Order: sequence, then structure tokens, then C-alpha cells
Amino acid sequence: MKRNRILLGVSIALLSIALTGCPERKRIAEINSDPGRFNNKEVTVVGRVTRSYGALGTGVFEIDDGTGRMWVFSEKYGVPSKDTYVGVSGKVIPGLTYNGRNYGTGMRETKRRTRENN
Repeated sequence: MKRNRILLGVSIALLSIALTGCPERKRIAEINSDPGRFNNKEVTVVGRVTRSYGALGTGVFEIDDGTGRMWVFSEKYGVPSKDTYVGVSGKVIPGLTYNGRNYGTGMRETKRRTRENN
């Protein structure tokens, strides 16, 4: 009995640690409606790439989740091609500027998962 309680307690602790490490998934419309609330916070958005511009492993791409659009700045992963479905985690930044152009509220990418559109 005591062993089961210990096992349950350890399981709950590990699960809570694992869940707190994952950025919360948000809709782009929610972020765009109140960007100050999300400023410099890590979030995840999922959607389709509508535009992308990059060179030498960096660039920006626009993602559309059906509720809105957001520009994502990528420094590590390059940019995905148009119509690719992506899940992107990163920190929200209120004035994304790349190559001298301001893209409004955006995200600095920290992690990405992709799925090609077939």
C-alpha cells in the first residue's frame, strides 16, 4: 500500500514536470488581439505556411492557423516551404523586424515540427 502511494506521488510529480516544460498552444487571433499579454512568453501555434523568405539558414515565414496570421523569425531551422503544415514554438515579440522590414507581432522560433501537405 505504501509502495503504491510512493509510486503514485512520483508519477504525478514527473507528469507535472513534463507538462510545465511544454509551451502552451494558442490561437494566433488570441495572440494578435492582446500581444502585450504574450510579450516574450513561449507559446506554440500550428498552421499552414502561406509565405516564406530566407537565406543562409535564417529568414521569416508567415503561418495561418485559420484564426489569423503571424510572422515567425527562424535563426536555426531555415524556412519551410509554402503550404507546409508546421507546429512552431517560440517567444512572442511585439515588433518583429527582419532585414529592415517590420512584420508586426511575431515569434522568434525555438522549436518546430513539420508535415508536408500531400
